[in-house]
Amino acid sequence: MKKFVAYYLLVSFIFSCSTSDDSAQDVYYEILPVESAIVPDQFHLGDTYEITLTYIRPSTCYAFNNIYFVQEANERTVAVVAYVVSGNNNCETLNEEMETSFNLKATQSGSYIFKFWQGGNNYMVVEVPVVD
Repeated sequence: MKKFVAYYLLVSFIFSCSTSDDSAQDVYYEILPVESAIVPDQFHLGDTYEITLTYIRPSTCYAFNNIYFVQEANERTVAVVAYVVSGNNNCETLNEEMETSFNLKATQSGSYIFKFWQGGNNYMVVEVPVVD
């Protein structure tokens, strides 16, 4: 969790610089919670699987940027990174469900433990066993 917070603060600090032009649009990055995830019940060693994430796009000023993915031993911490355009008042509230996905190749035996960040200190934890 400390790495997650440090990464978030670093990204926020780097990309939230202000400009002297008040009409300019600023862009910053925000980590969005994962609302739900589609994960297989099991992995077969050596196979690749698509993991689908659902998240909420709060307004038209938010757009998908990347997937936050941190690997520690058999744990994977996952969240959605969006870029946000601020400085204009033309944002329309959406609260729209969006989907994105990533591929994961099962390269280790045992189990994969996914921790999908849902805000604050809350995670949806899913354990997926690997079979030969």
